[in-house]
Amino acid sequence: MDRRGAALSAPATRQRSPTPRLGIAVSLGLAAIPLAFLAVFFVLPVASIIDLGLRPDGTWELGVVGDVLGDPALRGVVWFTAWQAVVSTALTLAVALPVSYALARFEFRGRRLLQAAIMVPFVLPTVVVATAFLALLGPAGPVSGPLGSLFGSAPLDLRHTLTAIFIAHVFFNVSVVVRVVGGLLEQLDPRLEDAAASLGAGRARTAWEVLWPLARPAVWSAAGIVFLFTFTSFGVVLILGGPRYATLEVEIHRQTALLLDLPVAGVLALIQLVLVAGLLAFGARRQQSAAVQQPLTAPSGAARRPDTWPERLFLTGSLGALALLLGAPLATLISRSLRTPDGWGLGWYRMLFDEQASVLSVAGIEAVENSLRFAVVATVVAVLVGASAAVVVARGRGVVSRSFDVLLLLPLGVSAVTVGFGFLISLDTPPLDLRNSWILVPMAQALVAVPFVVRVILPVLWSIDERLREAAGVLGASPARVWREVDLPLVARAIGVAAGFAFAVSLGEFGATVFIARADTPTVPVAIVRLLGRPGPANIGQAMALSTILMVLTTASLLAISRLRPRAVPR
Repeated sequence: MDRRGAALSAPATRQRSPTPRLGIAVSLGLAAIPLAFLAVFFVLPVASIIDLGLRPDGTWELGVVGDVLGDPALRGVVWFTAWQAVVSTALTLAVALPVSYALARFEFRGRRLLQAAIMVPFVLPTVVVATAFLALLGPAGPVSGPLGSLFGSAPLDLRHTLTAIFIAHVFFNVSVVVRVVGGLLEQLDPRLEDAAASLGAGRARTAWEVLWPLARPAVWSAAGIVFLFTFTSFGVVLILGGPRYATLEVEIHRQTALLLDLPVAGVLALIQLVLVAGLLAFGARRQQSAAVQQPLTAPSGAARRPDTWPERLFLTGSLGALALLLGAPLATLISRSLRTPDGWGLGWYRMLFDEQASVLSVAGIEAVENSLRFAVVATVVAVLVGASAAVVVARGRGVVSRSFDVLLLLPLGVSAVTVGFGFLISLDTPPLDLRNSWILVPMAQALVAVPFVVRVILPVLWSIDERLREAAGVLGASPARVWREVDLPLVARAIGVAAGFAFAVSLGEFGATVFIARADTPTVPVAIVRLLGRPGPANIGQAMALSTILMVLTTASLLAISRLRPRAVPR
């Protein structure tokens, strides 16, 4: 950015001055909460799986490490996992960043509902969405047929192709970027843009030279989450990629469930963990170096009506692309839930209330009750753990802060198969014998949700101008009061967004839950997959009905949370 651009964006682009450290007692107390949680529900299960794989007979078998690293096929799996994640992340950012700006800066009818609905694809079980994409992209689908006609050929079959994988990855992850980046953009002081306009800058230049530098920490944060999910992609690659493509996650599942080769699976899990840790360390350093202090405001004053035809065209194009990407698969699910052998109707939904008509141990509707109950507990735990961790990272310094940040994100980069199986073999003896306890399911869900809570809250904490805290301190406010009167009002919306993320993620978590959910207390995703695994139109129809209910619950919960507003900070 040139000097004129720097002048336009001052004071917001001032690099972060060193933030005073928290008191030792406070730091240790806050850090103890996430450290204890991760030690019990992440480190112990993963270490147990790796130990079981590398010491199957009680003695170390390290020769398998060299065998795995020397296998060209397995090296190809690692390479494919990395480059497809890079491409998927780039495509997701290309689609989601314009949408994030449009939703954060433009007011239009249905905006709140759309902001909530965007989160729905993220929490749907991958097996359900992958099945919908198979129908959409097959030769008889509404996408492949018109494409084939457009190019003057027979209907294209996009199943088991990289195109299908990339489209599905964008579908799942666009909401991450919109919620994380859009959440920050909504809180940027609109007076910064007004000041740029008064100096003669157009909307495009203002967005590039004022908003982009301020949003970079949130973009890095969102990109890191998307990369982790695509790097560890399982259901999408397994179903849409077919036998030609395999990520590390798919290969770990194959080695564990099909070949029963635990040593190879353990080495692959260890390789995945090391790679993810290195990538997270790089991302954390980049995010901290890009962070700037800036004035934040309540989100209500940021959005405005588009007042020029380029802005209206931009808004229409962004929302149109989003509707096409997200609407087609979701419409397919809804239509399948309403299509019965007797015609269109609610027959599959009525069967959810009939235990005799279900192949599950309970009526399908009980899975909805279980999911809601577990998600509430998981959200409370995730917000408590994640908020404590975010404060420690934001107010810490250097290598310690970055290392703690990386540790918090590691659960997203480890195979869900590894974590779920690790729960069963590590939490089976007193005082941690939790295999038959209901609390294990929400703890597994919270483990997945905590990184989201941290990534949503952290950019806002980093963006708070330190001069506000210093001014409060000069006026005699204690550290606790500074947090209550300065930080909390500014970060309150981020906490609300984080809670919404945690609740939605908990509703749709499947990878680890499938290992530990009891037969009499299934969650909705577990029930859906169990129904899809049984032949018969009734089971498929009930699975589609449960998927639609999950969509409605997620939209309703996120819409309710999006209405929460922090009180404005006196300026």
